[in-house]
Amino acid sequence: MNIIHHALVLNLHQPAGNLEYLLEHNPWEAKEILYALDRMPRALWGYEDVARVHLALSGTLLETLSNPNFQQRVYGIVKCGDLLWHLQNTALFEILGNAYYHPALPLIPGPDREEHIRRWLGIGQSLFDRTQFTGFWPPEMAFTMELIPLLKKHGFRYVLVDSLHVEPLEEMSWQELRYRPHIAEYGGEEIIVVVRDRELSDAQEAGMEFDWFLNELYHRTQGCDFPPLVTTCSDGDNGGWFRNTSEEGNFWGIFYQELLTKARRDNAFLRPTFVHDYLDKYGAKGRVKVNTAAWNTGDHSGIDFVQWTGSELQKEALKRVAETSATLHELKQKQADTQAQDPEIAQLLDEAEWRLLRSETSCHFYWGEAWTHRAHQDLDAAWAPMNAAAQKLKVHS
Repeated sequence: MNIIHHALVLNLHQPAGNLEYLLEHNPWEAKEILYALDRMPRALWGYEDVARVHLALSGTLLETLSNPNFQQRVYGIVKCGDLLWHLQNTALFEILGNAYYHPALPLIPGPDREEHIRRWLGIGQSLFDRTQFTGFWPPEMAFTMELIPLLKKHGFRYVLVDSLHVEPLEEMSWQELRYRPHIAEYGGEEIIVVVRDRELSDAQEAGMEFDWFLNELYHRTQGCDFPPLVTTCSDGDNGGWFRNTSEEGNFWGIFYQELLTKARRDNAFLRPTFVHDYLDKYGAKGRVKVNTAAWNTGDHSGIDFVQWTGSELQKEALKRVAETSATLHELKQKQADTQAQDPEIAQLLDEAEWRLLRSETSCHFYWGEAWTHRAHQDLDAAWAPMNAAAQKLKVHS
C-alpha cells in the first residue's frame, strides 16, 4: 500500500494579557499552559529524524513570550527565551504564517486583514530569523476565497482549510478531496489548499491511542491510488490531553512519541511530513472551491460563524468594528492627502489602529456575550485618538 503521509498541525493562541491575568488569578492554569508550550520541543528531542510538527502561533502569544518583563515574571516556571529558541529547530518545526491578533478574518473589514498579516510577519520574521513562511493558518480556520490574492501577495504557498467546506470543481473521490492538496483560485490568483480531516482532528484534540489512529488511517485511505496526505489540526495548549503534566497522560507521551518510534521501522506505512516537503515531491492536483466558514467549535459546525455571530450583542460589536475601521481608514487617507505631514497625527492613528485590530480578536466573540465588552473597550480606546486626529486634520485642511 501507499505510504500515508501525516501532517500534524497545532494551533497556539492566548489573547493579549491573558497569561498575565491567569498568573495573577489562576496561577496553576497559567503554569499548565506554559508547561504545554515548553513540553513541545522537549518531547521531540531525539526524534529529529522523524518528527514533523507545524505550529500556528498567534502574534499576541509571541508578543507575550518575547516580552522581557513577562520572561522575568515566569522565570522558574519556563524559560521563554529558550522555548522560542528551540522552536527555531527547522528539523522538528514548521512555523505557519498567521494573523497577529487572531481574528476570524472573514468577519473583519477587508482593509484590516492585511495589517493583521503584515504585523504577524513582522514579529514572526524577527523571532524565527527568516523572511519567508510557506504555509498560512487562518485563525479559527475561518477562510474565505477573497483571502487568496492577499495570501499570495505575502508569499504564502498554501493555506489550511477545513474538510467540511471544500467542494470539488471537477470529478474526484472522497479520498482525493480530503487527502490530496488542491488548487483554489480567486481574482486571478491561485493558492494550494491543504485539507484538514475534521473527524481525525477532533480525535486528536480529545485524546486517542496510536493503534486506533493507525487503523482509522488504514481504512480511510484504502481507496487512494496516490500518496495520501492526512492533515490533523487542533489546539495544542487547551484541554487536559495537551495540558496534562504527566508524561503518561498527555498527547506527546501517550500518542505522538509512540507514532514516532513506530515510524522509524522499515515497514512503517505512516510517516510524519512537512506539508512543503510533500508538495515538493507530489504537488497539488484538482481544482476546488472553499466555502466561507470556520472550523467546528464543539456545538457549532463553523458554517455561518454562529459561534462568533449568534447573538445580537455579538453582531452589534462586529458592526461597531466595521464602523470604526471605516472611519480610521478615511482618516488615514486624509492624512496621506494632506500636504502637512504632522507626526502627531500619525502617532494618534497608529495608536487607534492597534486598538482597532485588537478589538477584532476572535476570543472577544467566541465566548458568546461574555467577552464582547472587551471589544468595546478597545474600540472606545481607538476612538479617542481618532477624534483627536480628526481635529488636527481639520486644521491642516
